[in-house]
Amino acid sequence: MLEEYLPFVGLIIFGNIENLILSSQGVVNGVDPKVLGGLSIIAVIAWLIIGFVATDLAIQYSNYISFIGGLAIFILGLISIKDAVINLRKAKRGE
Repeated sequence: MLEEYLPFVGLIIFGNIENLILSSQGVVNGVDPKVLGGLSIIAVIAWLIIGFVATDLAIQYSNYISFIGGLAIFILGLISIKDAVINLRKAKRGE
């Protein structure tokens, strides 16, 4: 039974990393942590439901889905790093 879900293991890992990146972007931008946590939990539950419903349909596209997920995380990571560096520079200058 679990063998059919093995192609999505990478996507599960990517999804967790993506959630961490989006959370860090929210913190850097000053979002209320309670709101950010609530939205994060809602997103995880939504992806869990989508995963249960769409796995049979998406299994044939698992390689493409994993690539797109990895690319999205890479891009979000770069954006997060850029925003963090900008905010650190502002903090050092005292703005």
